Amino acid sequence: MIKESINFKEAGKFEETRFEKIHNVIFDSSKEASILVAQEIANIIQRKEELNEPCVLGLATGSSPIKVYEELVRLHKEEGLSFANVVTFNLDEYYPMDKNDIQSYWYFMHEHLFNHVNIPPQNINIPDGSISNEDLQQYCIDYEMKIKAYGGLDFQLLGIGRTGHIGFNEPGSHVNSGTRSITLDHLTRVDAASSFLGIDNVPRKAITMGIGTVKNAKRIVLLGWGISKAEIIKKTIEGEISSRVPATYLQQHNNTTFVLDTEASSELTRVKTPWLVKSVIWTDELKLKAVAWLSELTKKPFLKLTDKDYNDNGMSSVLTEEGTAYNLNIKMFNKMQQTITGWPGGKPNADDTYRPERAAPEKKRIIIFSPHPDDDVISMGGTFDRLVEQGHDVHIAYQTSGNIAVSNQEALKFAEITKALNADSAVAENIIDFLKNKKSNDIDSLEVRKLKGLIRRSESLAATRYLGLPDSNVNFLDLPFYETGTVKKNNLGEADIEIMCDIIERIKPHQIYAAGDLADPHGTHKVCLDSLFEALKRLKHKSFMDDCWVWLYRGAWHEWETYQIEMAVPMSPDQVLKKRHAIFFHQSQKDGVMFQGDDSREFWIRAEDRNRLTAEKYHALGLADYSAIEAFKRYFF
Repeated sequence: MIKESINFKEAGKFEETRFEKIHNVIFDSSKEASILVAQEIANIIQRKEELNEPCVLGLATGSSPIKVYEELVRLHKEEGLSFANVVTFNLDEYYPMDKNDIQSYWYFMHEHLFNHVNIPPQNINIPDGSISNEDLQQYCIDYEMKIKAYGGLDFQLLGIGRTGHIGFNEPGSHVNSGTRSITLDHLTRVDAASSFLGIDNVPRKAITMGIGTVKNAKRIVLLGWGISKAEIIKKTIEGEISSRVPATYLQQHNNTTFVLDTEASSELTRVKTPWLVKSVIWTDELKLKAVAWLSELTKKPFLKLTDKDYNDNGMSSVLTEEGTAYNLNIKMFNKMQQTITGWPGGKPNADDTYRPERAAPEKKRIIIFSPHPDDDVISMGGTFDRLVEQGHDVHIAYQTSGNIAVSNQEALKFAEITKALNADSAVAENIIDFLKNKKSNDIDSLEVRKLKGLIRRSESLAATRYLGLPDSNVNFLDLPFYETGTVKKNNLGEADIEIMCDIIERIKPHQIYAAGDLADPHGTHKVCLDSLFEALKRLKHKSFMDDCWVWLYRGAWHEWETYQIEMAVPMSPDQVLKKRHAIFFHQSQKDGVMFQGDDSREFWIRAEDRNRLTAEKYHALGLADYSAIEAFKRYFF
């Protein structure tokens, strides 16, 4: 019934892991990896059942383990996996926190796992966030003793925070720490802010199992998904053991595996610079990556790199293949130079042999998919402007309403204006009454959600009109997966994919632009991207798709690495200013946006800084000096 799980190997025993101190495996997708982790857990449950023993699981919350729990539920419902012998201990809980609060981990675990399997309720142990402050210390001791009474944890599932915390063991946690109360790091609270609709609502304390408790587990698997975890994953796997990065204590555990997707593994030495670890096959793509890395390391442009630079930095093998540094340098310089174009839709009547886009057809039909109603101008506003100015038939498709990102105060303002204009408006009255009496756990009413969505729509239309796009070319898809009224969204469904297929079939585009963010497997950008990929898979046999190219842009948080960029669209100072003004039309997302992340800059400032930095990187490689550059990578389907 259950397939084989991930095999453990001791770190440092193989050449490709000589930089690494924790065993890890890398998968193309978090979904594939999650299924295998769930299968390993199922194997342990079944072995314990055969021995007539309880299976004691340490469980984690957050977005990382959601697909693992989905697969465990599937195994229970479709393949008969029983949880009757399972005892669970959750890692942590916010404090204070009522278990019925939708942000509580009690709520999370029941919603994603416990309500769907046959685990006895008395076997579920989750720290109680409602315990009194006076009883808290003894409660933590009792929780710890209960784990020990069961003989410790057979399996511990972990995620990792950007501070390096496991559970809520923040920097400074002791290696032998047990279950206790802890004050949350600011960055941890920032990362939780979206779930609480703002950092001000995130608790400052939590109850957590200790490092010592976790390390006593017989088997540990840590899940790491997305580019935002790449830096801390590298520090944990390759760095020295330090209380500043609590997850590094796992280097002392003899049966731990980190399960990573490609994005989360991207900073590991064997992934980022594999030529420093083992012999490699020097493809053109790897050569560009290596030369760009060497240029940045030595602070030299491509054409000034010498044989000595290559030899001194572990890259002599590529010179053996290319002959001299000069030959390789000029080849990579030309490759990067050919990514630059002021004609993102292709330059008419030009030789397109070395251009990123085709010259024909001269006027292209184009769809720009925008996950939220501002990602288009934030991420590719300059390119959007160019495409319209150069006469292409541009269509914008806003995939979600973005209503969850409109604050209650902003919605109340519009409702009160509506009421002032029409004193008899019952809808406005209902919205005002709802918002003034709204509790923290209340889900927005349909009327409130509609108003918030209309606010985002009006802002989008103002921005697209400013860039010269007719209203008839602006599409609001309102994909159903998003319309839950809460931060937690539904899984991608058939209705979502059909909507995506319909607009592609109707427009029959020569170009598609889409947000290529892969940071969070359950984030809106990733789900929107998955909806596009599934639509492309279904439509690829259509004849019009033979002439359709897909270009991926990055969102407000990250940019493509220079060696990944396949089309670079430069912007003049005037175009940078025009992009800024387009972003300004999204007023509900300005001046204290709800989902700010750990970056206090407004989105327009982030966008300008990122585009300027990309231009600076190109110039540092020896290429032309532009004010700003928007970057794209082609997706082949």
